[in-house]
Amino acid sequence: MRTFIIQILMNAVAVFGASYLLRGIHVRDFKYAIIVALVLSLLNTFIKPAMVFFSFPITILTLGLFLLVVNAAIIKIAAWLIGDGFRVDGWWWAIAFSIVITILNSILEWILG
Repeated sequence: MRTFIIQILMNAVAVFGASYLLRGIHVRDFKYAIIVALVLSLLNTFIKPAMVFFSFPITILTLGLFLLVVNAAIIKIAAWLIGDGFRVDGWWWAIAFSIVITILNSILEWILG
């Protein structure tokens, strides 16, 4: 349980940091960053596996690049579910947000061990 909470807080820091780096991503405050991290965690656990399964043929054809679109779709769904506290201006911003969050999470994992 403790590692789950730490992981959510690290993701929230990455979400908040990405919102400062990307002008197309809008997070109202850190409370909403925690909510975004929780919603993304739930969507990645329950919805993303089905999306990856059904998009497997196109993922193979694009040599894995379609997974960026799947990640962007998860982020757009999260923005739709959360509402006013988290907004993504477009699909390109969602793809960039996905990449930046991955990089920031990797850096945080490296720093915190």
